[in-house]
Amino acid sequence: MRSLKYVANRLLFFVITLFFALTLNFVLPRLMPGDPAERILSRFGPNVDEKAIEAMRIALGVEKNKSMFSQFLDYLKNTFTGNFGISYLHYPVPVSQVLKNSITWTVGLVGTSTVLSFLIGTFLGIYAGWNRDKFLGSGLLIFSLSLRAIPYFWLAMLFLYIFGFRLGWFPLSNAYSTTEILTGFRFVLSVIYHAILPGITLIVASLGSWILTMRNNMVSVLAEDYITLAEAKGLDDKYVMVHYAARNAILPSITAFGISLGFVVSGALLTEIVYSYPGVGYQLYRAVLSQDFPLIQAIFFFISLSVLLANLIMDFVYAFLDPRVRG
Repeated sequence: MRSLKYVANRLLFFVITLFFALTLNFVLPRLMPGDPAERILSRFGPNVDEKAIEAMRIALGVEKNKSMFSQFLDYLKNTFTGNFGISYLHYPVPVSQVLKNSITWTVGLVGTSTVLSFLIGTFLGIYAGWNRDKFLGSGLLIFSLSLRAIPYFWLAMLFLYIFGFRLGWFPLSNAYSTTEILTGFRFVLSVIYHAILPGITLIVASLGSWILTMRNNMVSVLAEDYITLAEAKGLDDKYVMVHYAARNAILPSITAFGISLGFVVSGALLTEIVYSYPGVGYQLYRAVLSQDFPLIQAIFFFISLSVLLANLIMDFVYAFLDPRVRG
């Protein structure tokens, strides 16, 4: 009964939060000063036909003869039916098609980098926490603190300049080679080759946080009585480290990992901009510059949805791993 109540509470929180996110996504563009339709069409000249402006208002869903409530209902209907309109930046390509293409690149790059960074950082954090009083443990602590102090966009520009521009080991932009026609395995190799440098940037940039988080969790767990009892029984140090300490210390890291997966859809905005990688972050940057409101709204919706879904899933996973959470 408690489990069902926990699930119902989590689902209710998800629905309410998603509704507020959708409402905020609807309201914010309409709070901007001026008429969005006039602002967009003004780029084509000072004298714009009123019929063209009205057609643009209809396309944006901001008709003056419709109440805000009617506009909101249309917005919800279009959102949940996948009708996000036409992208002005990529006209006449639908927003859904733009997102479909860019999400693929972002999930491939940022998703893989996040998983690798979590695995490497967690293992190093376990070792650093277990050997906290030794030289290598202290060295890993200093290393992780140093990595956290480095802005990841600066790291991206540094890697691009050294390994891309100066040494020429890696390409400077794009997700694959655009200078030749590639198919099959050659295309896959080109994608991997173009993803190596931005992927390494993302791994190194987030590695310090995972190491430090897991190390601190280990240090906290090692002070518990059951660790002292396990050591008093004469159990092997590696067995205690893995099955007693790391098994309990990793729970908060798993929660943080799930939340970070939710942010995969948003992409690493500045990294994608630096490497001109055609992911969601780069598309959001270009959409803001070109005032592509349908694309901006759609991206914000998917970012909110992915983060909320990740939180919901991790709530269930955490409750499964630790029954105390269910009450």
